[in-house]
Amino acid sequence: MSDPLSILRSVFGYDEFRPGQADIVAHILAGTPTLCVMPTGAGKSLCYQVPALLLDGPAIIVSPLTALMDDQVAGLRANGVAAAAIHSGRDRADNVADWKRVRAGEVKLLYLSPERLMTPRMLGALDALAPALFVVDEAHCISKWGASFRPEYEQLAALKDRFPGARLAAFTATADAATREDIAARLFGGSGEIVVHGFDRPNLSLAVEPKSNGKKQLLDFLDVRRGAAGIVYCLSRKSTEEIAGLLVSEGYRALPYHAGLSPELRREHQETFMAEEGVVMVATIAFGMGIDKPDIRYVVHLNMPGSMEAYYQEIGRAGRDGRPAEAMMFYGLSDARMRRQFVDDDSGDEGHKRREHKRLDALLAYCEATRCRRLALLAYFGEPDGRACGNCDTCLDPPELVDATREAQMLMSAIARTGQRFGAAHIVDVVRGADTRRIRERGHDRLPTHGVGADRPKSFWQGLVRQCLAGGYLDLDIEGFGALKLTAAGDHVLKGRAQLEIREIKPIRTERRQRRIEAAEAEGDIDAGLLATLKTLRKKLAAERQVPAYVIFSDATLIEMCRIKPQTLDELGLVKGVGPKKLADYGHVFLDALG
Repeated sequence: MSDPLSILRSVFGYDEFRPGQADIVAHILAGTPTLCVMPTGAGKSLCYQVPALLLDGPAIIVSPLTALMDDQVAGLRANGVAAAAIHSGRDRADNVADWKRVRAGEVKLLYLSPERLMTPRMLGALDALAPALFVVDEAHCISKWGASFRPEYEQLAALKDRFPGARLAAFTATADAATREDIAARLFGGSGEIVVHGFDRPNLSLAVEPKSNGKKQLLDFLDVRRGAAGIVYCLSRKSTEEIAGLLVSEGYRALPYHAGLSPELRREHQETFMAEEGVVMVATIAFGMGIDKPDIRYVVHLNMPGSMEAYYQEIGRAGRDGRPAEAMMFYGLSDARMRRQFVDDDSGDEGHKRREHKRLDALLAYCEATRCRRLALLAYFGEPDGRACGNCDTCLDPPELVDATREAQMLMSAIARTGQRFGAAHIVDVVRGADTRRIRERGHDRLPTHGVGADRPKSFWQGLVRQCLAGGYLDLDIEGFGALKLTAAGDHVLKGRAQLEIREIKPIRTERRQRRIEAAEAEGDIDAGLLATLKTLRKKLAAERQVPAYVIFSDATLIEMCRIKPQTLDELGLVKGVGPKKLADYGHVFLDALG
């Protein structure tokens, strides 16, 4: 085969490329160094796998996770592609055998970690093989401007000089403009193309709620979603176990996933989530990379993520089948303070810390947005768009903007009069006139601002603090254990030189959530029983072959089988995702099930 479309059809079983894929393939085949920023689930793997099969010589894929390498290799082999991964998680004998295949020219795609690739021994061995293509996956890890810098990735900058005859491509799901430029400069020496493709996910409904009782809010959110697959992200291993236990006690099929579990148990839980209906995965950010389950109906964050990049990548795991899905975040001041602390405790230099604080600023502003959240998200990633989505909480229930200058002055006066040395909880107590030991010991009950806001509930003052932080009127002093400090903008408000409007944050009403779920279910035009039968068969075949279930067929392919209900091998071969190798391996057994 000599052209990309023939490879796509004959090997991978797809009739056409998704928007943007063909251009990226063409750039790589033309020898143009190419950085591709593509959302999670947009099909980035095909963008380098197709040209790899068309080029003379092996393609080296640099990946940070061994589990992800193994899944990619299993998927390629299922399509009849000669691929291998060499890493420390495999038996030495298996690594040696696969390397012999690579050296003999029998492997087209070789997956390596950056640490293994950049050893003098491996580089010397590859010199003799003349690789045709190097692909750096999760390329944001190479940039000190990025949110997930990994020092071992820095060495990859040497590839362009060491292998001048090889094509070079890089892929990442999330990178802002500064990070993109830095990646291109390091990997390509400033030349090449940067392709940013499609951050808009119109089927995702975005919502944020202030956190008051996180467990109750989560249960309320999930109550109308029983039977739907979803992910609940938690900040710690302990909270992951607690929330999973809570959901199980409430009758949900919930499983924990975090780095403290054994690799075998993590794998088992991931396989269950991928193969079975209605499972809730309660996880830390250790879960998600490489997950391609199309029917995830919601992603919930019980804590604020680390950055807009992390948030986008994590919510991007929902609704990959194009049907309505939801992203809900519960956040509070404690989340913002903890995230600030994480940044300050990081070992990075001061420039890195400043950038991370700016990323948190952007996320806080997103949380307190008064306009369409979709527009705010796209603007952050450099895709300005004037069309409100009509599908997020701020569009469906527009916030009422009110003048809160007087209340802000009360709050800021309390902060100033207490020496800008106390956190939000204490300041709110002062403003509301609380009689606590801490207030009495410090004489704060004798301040003019003590009790001036007693007519407002605590939730109002907590919301005002959040919005002042998001708007840049207040800062959190992490070294001062989360003390609130006035910024120059806040000082202007306090002294009457500027006004301040706030939004009244209203939780999404349960009945509106129910309408969204019903609308999503109404789109389902397939036989649920038949789909369950096909998934059971897929799970059995995957267990026999010791591969993830989606390596056999993706959910999207099974759903299309249910819609088309093919009766012959030729008809089954027309289903997207059924290439000739899979048709030969699994065609008859799936036709029997479709009977």
